[in-house]
Amino acid sequence: MTAYPEVSRGDARQPVFRPAVDVLEDSTGITLLADMPGVAKDKLQVQLEGDSLIIAGDVQLELPEELQATHVEFRLPRYECAFSLSHELDRNGISAHLEQGVLRVRIDKLAQVKPKRIAIQGS
Repeated sequence: MTAYPEVSRGDARQPVFRPAVDVLEDSTGITLLADMPGVAKDKLQVQLEGDSLIIAGDVQLELPEELQATHVEFRLPRYECAFSLSHELDRNGISAHLEQGVLRVRIDKLAQVKPKRIAIQGS
C-alpha cells in the first residue's frame, strides 16, 4: 500500500492511501482485488464517473472503550484509487463484493468483444 498525495474534498485537501490492487483478466472480463482492511461495507464507495471507476473507503479503527492505542501504524483514515476503463468493458456489468478486507470488483466485457468460436464448414 502506498501513500497517495492528497485528494481534494471540497475546500480541503485530505491525504489518502492508495490500496494495493490486483487486476486479473479472463476472456469474459476483468476482476479487481483491492486490499482495504478496516473498511466496513457501509463506509465503502464504488462509483462510475464517465470512463473512470473510483474506489474509496473510510477506515474505522474500533477499540474497546477500556483500551487505548499506544502504537498505530495506519494513520490515514481513507483509501482511494481510480481506474480508466476500456471501451470494451460493460459499464452495466459491474458488481462489487467486500469480504474480510478485500474488495472484489467484477467488470464484464461487452458481448461483441468476447471471444467467439466460429464453426468451420466443409469436409
